[in-house]
Amino acid sequence: MNLRKNVATSESGFIFNPSTGDSFSANPLAAEILIQLKQGISHSEIKKTILNKYEVDFSQLERDWDDFLLQLRDANLLDT
Repeated sequence: MNLRKNVATSESGFIFNPSTGDSFSANPLAAEILIQLKQGISHSEIKKTILNKYEVDFSQLERDWDDFLLQLRDANLLDT
């Protein structure tokens, strides 16, 4: 799953879906992930970057990743 092409994101975490008019705010890590998703970077590469950059347990990352994708899907921000 990738971020929809028409979804606007900013480095500060602002997200805008022009299809629905909805806007959202993301924390810095979520904003970083969104930018990478929009660039077409694979989920496994993004997770690898997070594991190398932050002190996080792999199993916790997997749970948080699934939750994050669910939130993006619920907000209609992902291509399925």
